[in-house]
Amino acid sequence: MEITIHSSAIVDEGAKIGKGTKIWHFAHICSGAKIGEYCSFGQNVFIANDVIIGSNVKVQNNVSIYDSVTLEDDVFCGPSMVFTNVINPRSHVTRKNEYKRTILRKGSTIGANATIVCGNEIGEYSMVGAGSVVTKNVKPYALIVGVPARQIGWVCQCGEKISFKYDYTECIHCKKKYILKNEFCQLLS
Repeated sequence: MEITIHSSAIVDEGAKIGKGTKIWHFAHICSGAKIGEYCSFGQNVFIANDVIIGSNVKVQNNVSIYDSVTLEDDVFCGPSMVFTNVINPRSHVTRKNEYKRTILRKGSTIGANATIVCGNEIGEYSMVGAGSVVTKNVKPYALIVGVPARQIGWVCQCGEKISFKYDYTECIHCKKKYILKNEFCQLLS
């Protein structure tokens, strides 16, 4: 499958883009970006040089992915969500050597207008609610909301909320089974 690039998009020479990826209106992909297969980048998306994006990633309109951000496979970034890359930005102080690495693990979802403060890891299949501000690492399968974001529960790989009566549960929607061990949710194989 061919790469689709809208005529208004800019893809700088040297960017690595996997097959089946779609880049829509007014997007800009910098030359050092590495993008996997079957991704979709909405209108006004910006992807910087030091960015690694896995396969089947969906980035909705008006998202800028700055240097030092990694998105693993199957990540979803909602409309107008925000990444940062410096903890203490100042216009008059250059801090490009102080960028903090941010990583979104496989299958994680970031809701519309949420902010991910740099230097944090968003756990696999976790879900960050719309408008939340993430200031610390997020556990795998965690459901977090608020400003600052705090955990209010757990979500299944299918995206539905799950709850634990004991240390074991099964998703009523997809029947995947989970165990709660040492305050971490784990998928049972």
